[in-house]
Amino acid sequence: MGVMQTGYRVCDIMTRKPIAVTPSMTVRECAKVMKDNRISSLVVKEEDALKGYITDDVMIGKVLAEGLDPDRTTAGDVMLVKVVTIEPKNDVYEAIMTMRDHETRQLPVVDRENGNKLVGLLTLKDVLKIQPQLFDLLVDRIALREEEQKLNGNRYPLEGTCDNCGQFFPKLYEADGDFLCTKCAAGRKKFVPAI
Repeated sequence: MGVMQTGYRVCDIMTRKPIAVTPSMTVRECAKVMKDNRISSLVVKEEDALKGYITDDVMIGKVLAEGLDPDRTTAGDVMLVKVVTIEPKNDVYEAIMTMRDHETRQLPVVDRENGNKLVGLLTLKDVLKIQPQLFDLLVDRIALREEEQKLNGNRYPLEGTCDNCGQFFPKLYEADGDFLCTKCAAGRKKFVPAI
């Protein structure tokens, strides 16, 4: 059986100018870029080449939790260097399956034939704008996985839709019987990681 095709290529719908930082920028500068643009992650690039990825989770786990100085720690010090990417010519279906398999909502788009040149960023929102039915496919897979976990005695889904904000997340937390994303769960006093 061949890979399903949507008829859209990644390059047709990706964001062509993703918000990016350089490895030498400080964590504080990166946090400001995230805040100003209301985003939770950034691509790290040098010249046109993708170098890594930095997320709010990285900032919390690697910088704040370890007591690093955000004015002396750079993006290059803490960025994720093993970044899951997609090529511009790939079909959007392949991209959404990659997102699902790697529990991410966005993929840097890299032209591997051109020296790993960063050419864009594909987000789940980009995909759902043009192919909303792919969301149903994702939800069907998640529902199946949740049923399997119930049968196996794991009462926490690993991923799903937040009961408060309604957005899809790869990890949910239980709080007072609701399954919530990290931001919504932070507003409740007690929550249990959905591991």
